[in-house]
Amino acid sequence: MNLDFATIFGLFGSFAVITAAVLIGGSATAFYNLPSVLIVLGGTFLVTTMSYSLFEVLRSQRLILRALFKPHRRPIEVAMDMIELAERCRGRGILKLQDYISQGDPESFQNKSLQLVVDGLPADEVNRILSNELKAMSARHNSSAGMLHRAAEVAPAMGLIGTLVGLVQMLSSLDDPSTIGPAMAVALLTTFYGAVLANMFFSPLASKLERNSAEEVLINRIYIASATSIGRQENPRRLEMVLNTLLPPTERVQFYN
Repeated sequence: MNLDFATIFGLFGSFAVITAAVLIGGSATAFYNLPSVLIVLGGTFLVTTMSYSLFEVLRSQRLILRALFKPHRRPIEVAMDMIELAERCRGRGILKLQDYISQGDPESFQNKSLQLVVDGLPADEVNRILSNELKAMSARHNSSAGMLHRAAEVAPAMGLIGTLVGLVQMLSSLDDPSTIGPAMAVALLTTFYGAVLANMFFSPLASKLERNSAEEVLINRIYIASATSIGRQENPRRLEMVLNTLLPPTERVQFYN
């Protein structure tokens, strides 16, 4: 995995633009209000936890960080490598895969799929095991993205609740002018915090997590198709045709041309 500089640039850049606008327009302290922070941040976290479970929320933190990273290899590069590996196995035998596996990460999806082939499992069994693991991985990613989408829905709602709290406090203390300002600050800043969190943090990260997950699923489907083809000792030219049905039209491989 490599850092996704587009995500980092967009995330920090958008907050930097808002910060610059605040500083140019006046004092930054005017945009800080502890009750508003508690209502929006605390309320968003707690209500999102209600929608899932505490275990799911804590487990998703690691997956959410994946939105800041992207796969270090493109699907077309993976497809080319797997066709080359299939060609090598056709000439030297499947057991030669063990040398290739020993050079990589044993926990990677690629090495797991190839190890099943080396262990002699039938191709259909390899395909079933890997497909089930891929479904489980995709479900975890979708759960984390759904949690971010849910937080994006809750944050503006908590901002609205904070606005109502501030308005009630203001209207109940109209006889004391000194309390109108702080109550109005709560009313406006909670809406501001909720809008910023939802539209500049939760929603973009959810979209990027879904995009990265889709690309990782595509790469793992290439591994599944390749491992199944190698296990059946099929002609690598057929594997090229199969992989091209998975890849986008602009990234299809032409290994034998």
